[in-house]
Amino acid sequence: MPNTKEPSLVQALIPVVFLISLLSINVGIFGDSALDGSNQIVLILSAAAAAIVAGFLGYSWSQLQDQVVKTISSAMTSMLILLLIGSLSGAWLLSGIVPAMIYYGLQILNPTIFLFAACIVCSIVSIATGSSWTTSATVGIALIGIGKALGISEGLVAGAILSGAYFGDKMSPLSDTTNLAPAMAGTDLFTHIRYMALTTIPSISIALFIFLILGFTQSIDTTVIQTEAILTAIEDRFSLNILLFLVPIVVVILIVKKMPALPALLVGTLLGALFALIFQPHIVAEIGGTNGTRSMFIGLMKALYGDISITTKNDTVNELLASGGMAGMLNTVWLILSAMVFGGVMEGAGFLKKIAGAIVSLVNSTGSLVASTIGTCAFFNLTASDQYLAIVVPGRMYADIFKKKGLAPENLSRSLEDSGTVTSVLVPWNTCGAYHANVLNVSTLTYAPYCFFNIISPFMTLFFAYAGIKIKKLTQEKSHPNV
Repeated sequence: MPNTKEPSLVQALIPVVFLISLLSINVGIFGDSALDGSNQIVLILSAAAAAIVAGFLGYSWSQLQDQVVKTISSAMTSMLILLLIGSLSGAWLLSGIVPAMIYYGLQILNPTIFLFAACIVCSIVSIATGSSWTTSATVGIALIGIGKALGISEGLVAGAILSGAYFGDKMSPLSDTTNLAPAMAGTDLFTHIRYMALTTIPSISIALFIFLILGFTQSIDTTVIQTEAILTAIEDRFSLNILLFLVPIVVVILIVKKMPALPALLVGTLLGALFALIFQPHIVAEIGGTNGTRSMFIGLMKALYGDISITTKNDTVNELLASGGMAGMLNTVWLILSAMVFGGVMEGAGFLKKIAGAIVSLVNSTGSLVASTIGTCAFFNLTASDQYLAIVVPGRMYADIFKKKGLAPENLSRSLEDSGTVTSVLVPWNTCGAYHANVLNVSTLTYAPYCFFNIISPFMTLFFAYAGIKIKKLTQEKSHPNV
């Protein structure tokens, strides 16, 4: 781009300041409903502001548009997964899978240990599947329902779910981010996992301790706890069968066997629809609103693409038995598209690179280097709105700097995961924050204060870095491979 100028730091920061200022005003006015569309407009307006600044630097719209399209393409798989999960949640509700999870879960769990147990369950599922997204969309949905039935704050429940889900995601060799971080830093997968465990295990231990204490001390709304009434309402409405659990088990096995997420979720959706016909034909026909085969087809299609609600004699249960289907995910897809437009313009004009470079210039010690890495990852989660960019770009930026400082690459890969991966879910307009808020039906700002593992992780890494604990140095051979 010979006719373009390099932006100054002030120019690069103008769109960011514009975005943060407008988002603050917007969230203050709209509150939890900001994701209904106003945040999307803010992101588009911020992209326009970035494009105007880029225009003064000689960038044409076609140049910026090419980068926007490239950025959107990188998020396309995430958007398709979102749409499929919308259908999966509808199919699993209609088939009785989610109601069965709630029914049996209520009999096993109690309010005192629920948050602690939910975090552990989600950790195990996420390690097995390598995906916080899959964990949230399967057991996460059921645990939200159980938590509501037990009278526990939905923000607390979502915080426990996501703390466990992201711990498992980080520690699983099947996770895409866990493979991406060492690839960017220049180390191998299992070295990365072993080294990351040094900070990750203390972080999840503290989070679990907090959830356990909260379980014993929180004030439970006893007017909500109607366990027997809820169990009766579900049992009367659905044909419950232990075979219903075969569907989520199959999905987990497929993902563990490394089947890509899209076909695995499609299999789960189709099996859910099949089980709905086998076990809940009366509910399928009721949703369809007509008679015979036609009603079955209509009922299944409505569950997959749109709003459905299954009514019982219990109001609490009625709140749990609703799904938006594929259409319910469209707002989130809209948000991701808007975020990618902003991130694409910022990257295409060189604004992100300029800001990141300014951060690097402040590095003068191991502690400040790790702090800069964490800050850069968080910055990319806020501005580029994608956890993959928050790992890839800082990983490329800092790899040589870590080597020059004589630090082993696993220091960088750990810092990338302890910040880039876990903080993405705390940002409402980030693909991860938007996804989990939509799937769990709990706004990001409601659950974020209770994602203790996600909040503690970057601070734990900072503590290790500044205290000089377990900071691995490069050997002379690795520092000078030609010697």
